[in-house]
Amino acid sequence: MSMATAQKIECIRPEWAAPANVRACSTTRVGGVSVGPWAGLNLGDHVEDDAPAVAENRARLRAQLALPGEPQWLRQVHGTQVSVPGASCECADACFEDRSGRVCAVMTADCLPVLLCNVAGTRVAAVHAGWRGLLAGVLEHTLTRFSDPPGELLAWLGPAIGPAAFEVGDEVREAFVTDDPAAAAQFRAHGPGHWLADLYGLARLRLDRQGVTAVSGGGYCTFSDPQRFFSYRRDGVTGRMASLIWLQS
Repeated sequence: MSMATAQKIECIRPEWAAPANVRACSTTRVGGVSVGPWAGLNLGDHVEDDAPAVAENRARLRAQLALPGEPQWLRQVHGTQVSVPGASCECADACFEDRSGRVCAVMTADCLPVLLCNVAGTRVAAVHAGWRGLLAGVLEHTLTRFSDPPGELLAWLGPAIGPAAFEVGDEVREAFVTDDPAAAAQFRAHGPGHWLADLYGLARLRLDRQGVTAVSGGGYCTFSDPQRFFSYRRDGVTGRMASLIWLQS
């Protein structure tokens, strides 16, 4: 096995009003030792990359971020299951934590990662929110784990496929609009039976409907920036970025 010489890992830090003990970031593909279509910091162990390369990438991530432990890597299925403290639940699309030192993580390569925390700095969550998960209510299911009033929660939207690149069919638009007519504003016609969807806008709409208005982030496009981001829709075989959040003791 041949592994590339790694650059320093590039991480995107949320610009939000989270307490100092809440630590969070989203990785890019910059850094790491994977090669080929996974070149850079591939953190996914389910995408046919060499296992030793993925293990090295994860080890370098832990070291550079000084993580307090191994992130809780989930097996994501585009559902609404939330992994919670004390439960053995690897198959989930969100991770909630209220203890220090345990790192919540979700992996993406076009889907939207959403990081959540309360203003008291005692609860955090990471959510994998592709269009299927958004429609099914993964954000709403995760928010029920917080006992805080919605006005005391913060959300940050990490890198995802942008509204100029995310093409969907009539059935996707109809499903969102049937659920909430206001979602129609998040779709732009792109030829007969095709629409460009704004994942960021759809997530903001659903968060707002739950009373979470302190929402930041967005503005990235994984599809259109191959030097910085993995994109499943662009490349098919590709790596995965991670969005992580934890409570620092």
